[in-house]
Amino acid sequence: MTVSVDLDKGVVDTSTCRVEEEETVGDGIAEPDVGMEFESEDAARRFYTEYARRVGFVVRVMQRRRSGIDGRTLARRLGCNKQGFSPNHRTDVGPDKKPRPSARDGCKATILVKMEKSGKWVVTRFEKDHNHPLVVTTSGFSSSGDKDKKIEELTQELEHQEQLCATYREKLLSFMNNVVEEAEELASKIQVIVDSVRKVEWEVQKFSRHG
Repeated sequence: MTVSVDLDKGVVDTSTCRVEEEETVGDGIAEPDVGMEFESEDAARRFYTEYARRVGFVVRVMQRRRSGIDGRTLARRLGCNKQGFSPNHRTDVGPDKKPRPSARDGCKATILVKMEKSGKWVVTRFEKDHNHPLVVTTSGFSSSGDKDKKIEELTQELEHQEQLCATYREKLLSFMNNVVEEAEELASKIQVIVDSVRKVEWEVQKFSRHG
C-alpha cells in the first residue's frame, strides 16, 4: 500500500489505500494503522476514542490544520492526554524544592489523520507506545455508551471553544490593525499641524525682521 503525503496542501494522495483487514491487539481490539480510511474526521475521532478506551488511556484533541481558503479542517492530530508537560513542569528542581505533580508525562502516543482529495480521511501517522501505565476499566462495559456520549460531548465542547478562540483572535488582530491605522493617521494629522505652526512662526519672524 503506497501513501503519498502532500504537507504543503494538507492533503494525502493514496493509491489502493483502503484497509482490507484491521489489525487487532489484546482482546480483538481494532488498532489504528497507517493508511486506514474513514468517511469523516468525526468517524476517525470516534474510532480512536473507542480504541483508547479499550486500551486504557484518554484521548486529547490536539492541533489541526485549516485551509487558508475556506477555513475547513484538513488535518487533525489526536493523542494521549498525557502528551506534553504541564505549564508548571520543572526540570531544574533543586534539593529544597519539590516538583508539583503533573497530569502530563510527555507521552508520544498520537495519531494523525488527513483529508484526501476525495474527501476521505486517512491515517498518515500512528505512534502506539505510551511511556506510562495504561488503565483499563474493569467495571464492565454496560455504561460504555454513556461514557462515549460524555466523551463526545466534551470533544464537541472543546471544538466549540477552539472556534471561539479563533474568532476572538481574529477580532483582536483586526482591532489591533485598526488601532495602528488610526494612530498612523493621527500622527500624520499632527505632523500637518506642526508644519503649519512652524510656517506661521517663520512668517511672523520674517515680518518682524522687515518691520
